Amino acid sequence: MKWSRVLLIVMLALGLALGLASLGTGEAKRALRVSFAPPLYTDPAVGSDFVASTTFANVYDSLVYPTPAGDVVPAVAERWTVSPDGLTWTFYLRQGIKFHDGKELTAEDVAFSLERLTTIGEGYAYLFQGITPQVVGPYTINMVLSKPFGPFLINLTRLYILNKDCVMANIKTPGPYGAFGDYGKAYLLTADCGSGPYKIKEVRAEEYALMERFEGYWAQTLPNVDELLKVKPKAADELKFYLTTEPVTIRTLMARQELEISDQWQSLEAFQALDAMEGVDVAGFLTGTSFYLMVHTRKAPTDDLHFRKALAWAFDYETVVKQIFPGSPQMIGPVAATLPGHKDVFQYHRDLAKAREELQQSKYFGQLDQYPVEYHWIAEVPDEEKVALLFLANMEEIGIKVKVVKVPWLSVVEEMASMEASPNIVSVFVAPHYPEAGSILKSRYHSESAKTWEQNEWLLDPELDAMIDDAIATIDREERFAKYGAIQERIMELCPSLFLFDHLERHAYQTYIDWPAAKGIVNPVMGYDFDARQIQILK
Repeated sequence: MKWSRVLLIVMLALGLALGLASLGTGEAKRALRVSFAPPLYTDPAVGSDFVASTTFANVYDSLVYPTPAGDVVPAVAERWTVSPDGLTWTFYLRQGIKFHDGKELTAEDVAFSLERLTTIGEGYAYLFQGITPQVVGPYTINMVLSKPFGPFLINLTRLYILNKDCVMANIKTPGPYGAFGDYGKAYLLTADCGSGPYKIKEVRAEEYALMERFEGYWAQTLPNVDELLKVKPKAADELKFYLTTEPVTIRTLMARQELEISDQWQSLEAFQALDAMEGVDVAGFLTGTSFYLMVHTRKAPTDDLHFRKALAWAFDYETVVKQIFPGSPQMIGPVAATLPGHKDVFQYHRDLAKAREELQQSKYFGQLDQYPVEYHWIAEVPDEEKVALLFLANMEEIGIKVKVVKVPWLSVVEEMASMEASPNIVSVFVAPHYPEAGSILKSRYHSESAKTWEQNEWLLDPELDAMIDDAIATIDREERFAKYGAIQERIMELCPSLFLFDHLERHAYQTYIDWPAAKGIVNPVMGYDFDARQIQILK
C-alpha cells in the first residue's frame, strides 16, 4: 500500500511536469526584436523620426492605412466623402473599436488627437496646421481645411488617434498648455493611450521599449477590414525595440537569435559580417530615404552661394556610392527618384576646375583660412564618418579647411533647433512622411521646418515657401507634380545641400522570420515596413 502510494505520487508528479512542459512549449511567446538608433519618443505629438514612426505604426491607429502602392485603405474610418472645393472631408468611423483600456474610440478622440497635436506643435504637427475638426456625431467627424491640400488623405496616416480620457487622466499640472497641463506628455514617455495591435509594456530610456500584443485589437473581429490591418497568424506576441546601434552588441544579439532585424545604420563591414552568419541574411531596398549634407545658408562661409557651389563641385560622389554605400544611386535633384513627383533636375559631379571657379567668385576667397567649415556627422552611423573624412580631403584640395565633429543624434537634434547652434554642415538621412515629393519639399526646405532636425539649411525663403504651399494645395495630381518640378529646379539653383544618394536601406535579419520588406514588398511611409502585425515568426 505504501509503495503503491509512492508510485502514484511519482506518476502524478511526472505527469504534471510533462503537462507543464507541454503547456510551456505550446504557449511560448513569439518575439520580434529590432534595433534602432536612440532616443525614442513614444508620444505621437512629439516623435517623428524612424524609431518613433515605427512605434506609432504598431501602437496607434489612424483614419487610413498606407499601402505598398503608395495609396491608402480604410482603417478607423470605414469611408469618407469630400466637398467639391476640397475643403471639407467627412469621415465615418467604425463602431466597436476599443482602446487598450477597453474604452470605445469615437469622433471625440479623433478631434482631441488633432487638437493636441497642433497645439503642442511638434512631431508631425506641421502636416495638420490650419485643419479644424468638427464632431458631427459619435462616429462622424468633419475635417475642415483652411485651404486645399492635395495629398491630404495620405497625410492622415500620420494622425495617430489617442484615447482622450486616458490622456486627460494622466496630465500633470501646472503645465505649458493651460487647463491641459502638460497634455499628458510625461505619461506618454513610457506608456500609451492607443488602440493599435500592440500596447506599450515598458520603456527604459536609451535602452529599449517593450510592447505586447493587444488581444482586443479591433481588426481581428470587425467586418470589412483590409488584410494589411489584420494580425498575421504567426505575428509576434512581444515586440522589443533595442535602442542601440553598437556593432558588437548587434552581432552578439544576432548570433544568439535574440535580435530578429538589425538597424540600418551598421557599417558595410558590419553587414558583411552579419551576412556571413548561419541563418542570417541582409535585405536591401529603396524606400524614398535620401542622404543629404545639409548646408547652413545663413552662417559664414556657407551663406555664400558660390562657396556652396564650390563644395558641390569639389565633392567625390562616385566614391560614396561605389565604395561607402554601394548600391545607393546618386541623387538627381532634391527628391528621391522613387518618390512620385520627383523630377530629374540636375546632378553634380566632381570637377575641381568648376569648384575653384566658383570659389573665386565667393566673397570669402582670399581669406579661407579665417573661415573653416564645421561638419557634424551622426555618431550612431559609423559609415557617415567615412563620408565626412572624404569631404575633408576633397575640400583641402581647393583650400577649404574643414573641422569634422562626431556628434550623438540627440545632440544633433538639439543643436539644429537653433540657427546659431547649427553647424555649417550636418549629414542626415531623411525619409518622406507620406509618399510624394511634396513631403520632402515641405519638411526639408519650408520655413516651418527650419527648427527641426530635417532642415539645417535655414533657407527661410518666402518665395520658396509660397511655391511649396501652392503646390501642396493643388488638388489635380498632374498639375501638382508639375509644380513640384519647378520647386526642385529652384532648390538646385540655391544649392542649399549636397544631394548625395537615395539610400539602399540595409537590414540584417533572421531567416526564420517572414518579412514582407525583405521580399521586396516595401511600404513607402517611414516606419510601416516594421509593422509587426505583418511580420511572422516561423521558428
